[in-house]
Amino acid sequence: MPSLSELALYMRGLWLLFLGDPAGGRLLDLTDRGMTRSFYAALLCLPSMALSWYWWHEAYVSVLPKDVGTGAMFFVRLAMVEAICWMVPLILIGLLLVSFCAKQKFPALVVVANWLSLPFSYAYAVLILIALLVPSLQGLIAILWFSLLLTLVFSFSRIVKFFVREQPLLVAALVMTLLIPGMILSEVLQRFLGVYPN
Repeated sequence: MPSLSELALYMRGLWLLFLGDPAGGRLLDLTDRGMTRSFYAALLCLPSMALSWYWWHEAYVSVLPKDVGTGAMFFVRLAMVEAICWMVPLILIGLLLVSFCAKQKFPALVVVANWLSLPFSYAYAVLILIALLVPSLQGLIAILWFSLLLTLVFSFSRIVKFFVREQPLLVAALVMTLLIPGMILSEVLQRFLGVYPN
């Protein structure tokens, strides 16, 4: 598990890359080992994920008949959806890079995608917490949610440009591959596994 000092270093690296400073790349472990260790980001995101699962559970239960529960399997299924939606975009990014003859970029982009998910996961968790505590702010939360999504798209695209220079088509394809398949898969799997509020 990366230490707090390592995490701070990785976040600083991402921030510098976002600003266009190449020094940020030297603060990230972009090796194969670093790619493997970057999956600790999923473990570190668990508290924020748990909050989102609770929020989703409350939305699901709110449309059920009174006194009807869900059981622990509901959360197991949500965890399965989360894991699949985390991995599939990364696999697709790998295939995309192979098709563009840029497979050597794969470890770096996995590292960026995984560690970038950490601050955004907790930012979304803050919005969920506000939505749970102050339901009257649903409209504002929706606007902030969309703004956060745009910020993620912009951030990832700026950082990807550092690794994929002079290939704007590949940059656009990578950004779309990171986001769109996960969004589609999430709803499809939730409906298939019966954890989608009707």
